[in-house]
Amino acid sequence: MKIGSSVLLTASLLLCLTTIGYAQEEEPIGVPVPPLGEGPWVIDTAEQHPVHVTAVVRGLSHPWAIAFLPGGGMLITERDGRLRVVRDGALDPDPVSGVPEVRTDGNGGLMDVAVHPDFADNGLVYLTYTKGHDDGRGSPALARGRLEGGALHDVEDLVVTEPFHTNSGLNGRVAFGRDGKVYMSTGGRIRSLDGELLDAPQDPRSLRGKVLRLNDDGSVPADNPFVDEPGHRPEIYTIGHRNTLGLMLHPETGDIWQHENGPNGGDELNVLLPGRNYGWPLMSFGRLYPGERVSPHPTRDGYESPVVVWLPAIAAAGLAVYTGDQFPAWKGNVFVGSLQEGGIPGTGHLQRIVLNDLLEELRRESMLQELRQRIREVRQGPDGLLYVLTDHIDDGALLRIAPSP
Repeated sequence: MKIGSSVLLTASLLLCLTTIGYAQEEEPIGVPVPPLGEGPWVIDTAEQHPVHVTAVVRGLSHPWAIAFLPGGGMLITERDGRLRVVRDGALDPDPVSGVPEVRTDGNGGLMDVAVHPDFADNGLVYLTYTKGHDDGRGSPALARGRLEGGALHDVEDLVVTEPFHTNSGLNGRVAFGRDGKVYMSTGGRIRSLDGELLDAPQDPRSLRGKVLRLNDDGSVPADNPFVDEPGHRPEIYTIGHRNTLGLMLHPETGDIWQHENGPNGGDELNVLLPGRNYGWPLMSFGRLYPGERVSPHPTRDGYESPVVVWLPAIAAAGLAVYTGDQFPAWKGNVFVGSLQEGGIPGTGHLQRIVLNDLLEELRRESMLQELRQRIREVRQGPDGLLYVLTDHIDDGALLRIAPSP
């Protein structure tokens, strides 16, 4: 009788614990994120004590990228399709008209913005965005227009990549090289309708999962690495990328730097070399979302290994190398935004990475953790200060980081 009662009690207890466990699993994951607050904030840092952070502009909707205008001011993209102008620290209430219509579901929308090196003379602005198609598919695209009087004129698509039925891999970045060429990244996290991971990033006939190199009118440069290679798209500069959320010209070396999101871990920073293969989805330091490794070995002969790897992933977004005089202790440091760390919402921040002359990592620092914001973009301004965008649906902000008085 006692044994039976004990078994019944144990069974009841297990049922109760199991029920509690399921209830806990159904609760949302993440750290509560308070409103940003008014600021300013004085924050101590490891090597540049301390810094002063202020909110320059508030009320942005999922801001994505920054481009500085000659003579002052900046352009900011909002993911739902608006291009905004900031002048003298104030946001123009009227968005720029003439922006292409964007597809906004999944991780698509209006993304990066860059101005032509001769913008003062030609007014040309370049935008990456997700182009929708009549059958519901979407593809990363590059458009160009002339900014004049609060509107884009003569807008045209320079590149429209092949579409897929997917809500991921729809993003892209754009940057100008020292050679005057346009570098555009295309999302490579692509699955079929039944969930199979597609090999488009490794397919030389596909523009997806690549970094492209173009003339400023969208035509193909004669010295691209695959121009004379049969079976290869001539626009391709590098192969084997997942989702690139950082692309920039290194202001001192002239190299093109890129970082991309891994799956469950394995975000990586790369220095791009023409014609090289960066491995996705054949190799990665990360795991797929259910937990299995992407590949048994994170490096392979014939493929480029990353300069920096993030384990766990930080959902890297935005990229800058500091070269100004306002922060002497940060000279040459790499800055990368984080949307969240380790898959936990509410853990976004800004990372600072110190490399030696051989591009070997010495140390890294996580900053702005106190704000618990998703950091989507980081750029060095013409004034030598750092500017970051916080990604929020209706109260995204442009923050300025300056030396503390």
